[in-house]
Amino acid sequence: MSALISILTPFKNTEPFIGECIESILQQTHQNWEAIFVDDNSSDNSNGIVEGYAKKDKRISLARNKGTGVIEALRTGFNLSSGDYITRMDSDDIMAKNRLGWMLSQLLKHGPNHLAVGQVKYFRANGVSDGYARYEQWINSLTQKGSNYSEIYKECVIPSPCWMLRRNDFVACEGFESNRYPEDYDLTFRFYKAGYKCIPCDEVLLYWRDYSTRTSRTHEHYAQNYFLDIKVHYFLQLNYDSNRPLTVWGAGSKGKTVAKLLIKNNIPFHWICDNPNKIGKHIYSQELLNFNYLNQLLHPQSIVTVANDKAQFEIRAYFKQNHMTSMIDYFFFC
Repeated sequence: MSALISILTPFKNTEPFIGECIESILQQTHQNWEAIFVDDNSSDNSNGIVEGYAKKDKRISLARNKGTGVIEALRTGFNLSSGDYITRMDSDDIMAKNRLGWMLSQLLKHGPNHLAVGQVKYFRANGVSDGYARYEQWINSLTQKGSNYSEIYKECVIPSPCWMLRRNDFVACEGFESNRYPEDYDLTFRFYKAGYKCIPCDEVLLYWRDYSTRTSRTHEHYAQNYFLDIKVHYFLQLNYDSNRPLTVWGAGSKGKTVAKLLIKNNIPFHWICDNPNKIGKHIYSQELLNFNYLNQLLHPQSIVTVANDKAQFEIRAYFKQNHMTSMIDYFFFC
């Protein structure tokens, strides 16, 4: 028999969508799967919908979260799973019919220490915003080349409901053991830390639903400060070289947050910007210097917190002119 895939799906109050999610799993071309749905204290009828499907198909099971929140729900699901391959699905999204089959075939082809990912397509009843459309285009361009980690400090580069890997590899990178939110971004960094190579994919394997009450839009755990905390945590662990001078480029809200986190961790840094209204001022007892100060530093590393697209283009050109390399000499944090 072909390999068993465990699909872990936490849910909370997704009654309008969860049936469509389950139907997309039932229609997969690869049929040897188990779908473990974990109810995170729903107050609507989403639990009843899953229960109805579970009575009809033994591959679907319903469990209650042993704790509270999505991390505990994912742990509950994983502890109940038995598949040789692990994937996650969100209860408000839809799988492309070939998703499981494609991902499994790629993992079998490439072997251990590989991560199968897929392209995504956002959809929304009243149309997808420009921001989400840009994010979709950006993440798909990375996935097409398997170069997801090259931009890991900008945003989460692995779609949380669209990855798969061997169970042994999942356990080795400590799977859902971390308590750090956002849990999908933290897991992505642990895939990166473990050195799992992303397998390029040029197909849409997930239809990603957007709506105003989706958890990633409303829960405090997905606020910007949580993302920056994770970025600084893993940068210091994985890419920071204490033998090289560090600069923070930009003094907006993100730059200030990064600066505070570095100060909290006793990491020395130079603070630079290209805003004449800020150069020479002191924030957190740190003087803001002109960005050209970089030229006075020996082999520096730079964290860029400037969000403006045009400014980012100019900053990248500046780094290129100075023969600096992304993910070694500079890191875009937005």
